[in-house]
Amino acid sequence: MQIDAVDQRIIALLVADARASYADIGTRVSLSAPAVKRRVDRLRATGVIRGFTAVVDPAAVGWTTEAFVELFCAGRTTPAQIGAAARRHPEVVGAYTVSGEADALVHLRAADISHLEEALERLRAESFVTSSRSTIVLSRLVESPGVGPSTP
Repeated sequence: MQIDAVDQRIIALLVADARASYADIGTRVSLSAPAVKRRVDRLRATGVIRGFTAVVDPAAVGWTTEAFVELFCAGRTTPAQIGAAARRHPEVVGAYTVSGEADALVHLRAADISHLEEALERLRAESFVTSSRSTIVLSRLVESPGVGPSTP
C-alpha cells in the first residue's frame, strides 16, 4: 500500500493524540472530516494502523523499576519460543531478538527491586535460558510512541 505525505501526517497526529477528532485532524491536514475518516479506515483495513490505545504512566500505577535483560538461550531456541515465554510474564513490556552476543533483549517493569528480582528469577527459569545479563534503568531520557521522524 502506498502511504502519501497526508497519510503520514494523519498517522503522526493520531500517534500524538489518538482521541483527536477527524474534524481536528482534517483542519491540520487540509481535508474534510469525512475524507480523514476514509483515510483512517483505509489505513486500518490495510494494517498500517493496528489499533488505538491508552498510554499509561508506569509510575502512576506503581511500576517504577525497569530493567533490560539480555537473554542467552540454548541451541536452537526460536524467536517464537522466546516470544511465547515473554508473554507469560506480566512484567515484560517488550521482547526483541537482537544481533550481538545475546539472543534476545527483554524490557521489564516492576513495582520495586524485590518485584524485579522475582520477575527475573521467573524469566531465567524458562527452560531454554542458559544465562542472562541485566541492566537497571536509572532514568528515562527519551521516550516516544512515534513511528518515525514525522511530527504533528
